Amino acid sequence: MTRGTARTVLVTGGGTGIGRAIAQHFATEGHTVVVTGRRAGPLQSLAEETGARALVCDHSDPGAVERLAAQFPGRLDVLVNNAGGNTDFDGADAADLAGYAAAFRANLDANLVSAALTTRALEDRLGEGGSVIHIGSIAAGQGAGSYGAAKAGLTAWNLSLAGDLGPRGITANVVAPGYVGDTGFFRDRLDADRRTSLIAATALGRAGAPEDIAGAVAFLASPSARHITGQVLHVNGGAYTPG
Repeated sequence: MTRGTARTVLVTGGGTGIGRAIAQHFATEGHTVVVTGRRAGPLQSLAEETGARALVCDHSDPGAVERLAAQFPGRLDVLVNNAGGNTDFDGADAADLAGYAAAFRANLDANLVSAALTTRALEDRLGEGGSVIHIGSIAAGQGAGSYGAAKAGLTAWNLSLAGDLGPRGITANVVAPGYVGDTGFFRDRLDADRRTSLIAATALGRAGAPEDIAGAVAFLASPSARHITGQVLHVNGGAYTPG
């Protein structure tokens, strides 16, 4: 997308980190941006900074997503399913089997079900030339428990979505970051040694930045990427190179 071709963009989980950088990128390019998330404060801050419209929404809740759809403009050009994160860092109790099941489902709801619900609720608003872009993770190919499983499921589900939307001229892809600094992903639980090892695993010798992910998302939404669909774009500095 370029200046002069303003489109409507929804970024879920857009109040902080990667989602915030994506929303800022599109707003700077002159597009109409809607950001959602569970916390009103960060959303309102971004809205004041960029002119984006802020709507509170828990994307794992079907009722909340239905209410969001009712408030949304008539046409949607770009849907960025960014809401999610590793819910294991939130301290869920997995001491017994019931706790383990709840913790496992929490990651599936936050990272896979949320994207599916949002896309289903809004896919009829997408027109020809539209794009759906999910934020995946390097964890989908490297493990990381239920979080990695959820992101791997997102990749698999996107293949079906791309097939469903393709006849309408709509693309569907995944951007899979590696370690990205300047976000709240690790909930302040990332120690210096672990951070050093994550950076050392890259070929470029640095952590990713939220703007790196925003640039990849913008490319997949652009006219230059209209024959790219059903794919995973890895943005991790060379830390993971699938065969």
